[in-house]
Amino acid sequence: MSTLEIGLLYTLATVLIMFSGVPIAFAVGIVALVFMFIFMPTPQVLIVAESIYSELNNFTLLTIPLFIFMGAAIGKSKAGSDLYNSLNKWLYKIPGGLGVANTIACSIFAAMCGSSPATCAAIGSSGIPEMRKRGYSNSLAAGLIGAGGTLGILIPPSLTMILYGLATEQSIGKLFMAGVGPGILLTILFSIWVIIKAWMEKKKGSVEKNNANEHYTLKEKLATLPRLLPFLILILFIMYALYGGVATPSEVAGIGAIGAFILIVIVYRTWRWRDLKPILAGTAKESSMIMLIIGFSFLFTYVMSYLHITQEVAKWLVSLNLSKWQFIFWINILLLFLGCLLPPVAIILMVMPIILPPMKQLGIDLIWFSAILTVNMEMGLLTPPMGLNLFVINGIAPDIKFREIIMGIIPFLIIMVIGIILMCIFPEIVMWLPNKYKGV
Repeated sequence: MSTLEIGLLYTLATVLIMFSGVPIAFAVGIVALVFMFIFMPTPQVLIVAESIYSELNNFTLLTIPLFIFMGAAIGKSKAGSDLYNSLNKWLYKIPGGLGVANTIACSIFAAMCGSSPATCAAIGSSGIPEMRKRGYSNSLAAGLIGAGGTLGILIPPSLTMILYGLATEQSIGKLFMAGVGPGILLTILFSIWVIIKAWMEKKKGSVEKNNANEHYTLKEKLATLPRLLPFLILILFIMYALYGGVATPSEVAGIGAIGAFILIVIVYRTWRWRDLKPILAGTAKESSMIMLIIGFSFLFTYVMSYLHITQEVAKWLVSLNLSKWQFIFWINILLLFLGCLLPPVAIILMVMPIILPPMKQLGIDLIWFSAILTVNMEMGLLTPPMGLNLFVINGIAPDIKFREIIMGIIPFLIIMVIGIILMCIFPEIVMWLPNKYKGV
């Protein structure tokens, strides 16, 4: 068989087994093993376990369970509701202030946990009922929390950035810094849309005029800070350690995990086994799932490379003679399509080895592209059939119709596209901090 025929067969087998309902990790692992048995010499098959272990024996991968533990510790405490309540009391006078408070709460919580579903659930569990109570439409409340939750994979610490760094051999610290500017940009754009939409709904009489029934004294506002400030200090310390080159990402992950654990013990008295069990179980479950996907994805891409599928596809992409911006446009379309079907982990580990050679040949900055890719992954979390945040919102507010959720999500998807365009026109949005980064 020719390389083209083997490549098409490899792709078809992967698609079929994934749509059969087999978990992503086992789907790519099964396809890789079957093709190894058929097309590769026996000695290669005998060293599968050793190959997977050698790829996973990477100190950088230690950041994944540590950041997951940090996110689980914060996400399963009342930090999310405390953050939301504090911001609401400080921002309630702004038109659409409750919506803005939810947006900013999502961005800050994203910096504490690095998980999109956790951000969506933690802020949405308090935010969606409160917004609906104040007259915000179901679609706006659902769309805002769904989109705000996606910031969890953009604003550092970001598991998506870690995996991208492993796939492209880029500095994890620089990739983390590359997510800050776009994260702030999307937070601002989301907030602007919320203010406009809340003003439009207020004119229709649905949203209470400027939260007229609410009033908080300075004393009440300051009373919210003791629980909030320790977590903000932890975030600032993590950012300083990364930005200043004081510690490596793995060391920062360890500091963040220990710091978050100490804070929930002190602030929320989370030290009993019944409190710790869901945190430890959630960390073990998510870490194991991601590590399995990583291990089998390495095997999947190794088989593609051995059979020259990756090289031939890369040559074909180069032969198209696309300009830099044409290539970026079509890759964005591909990533958006794949984001509807696959989780970010699988997309990064399976697609990046293929598109990496032509990207290097076209002179595309890999640090800059990480932000473009991550925003695409964010959009995938909001699009059916695999949009994870859609299911989280449905779990929080099952009485909101799926059509209303989608209608609320659409404006935020458009905003994300605008964000990508702005990052293309003004790459400094992404690159300003990485260019000043002193670490590794």
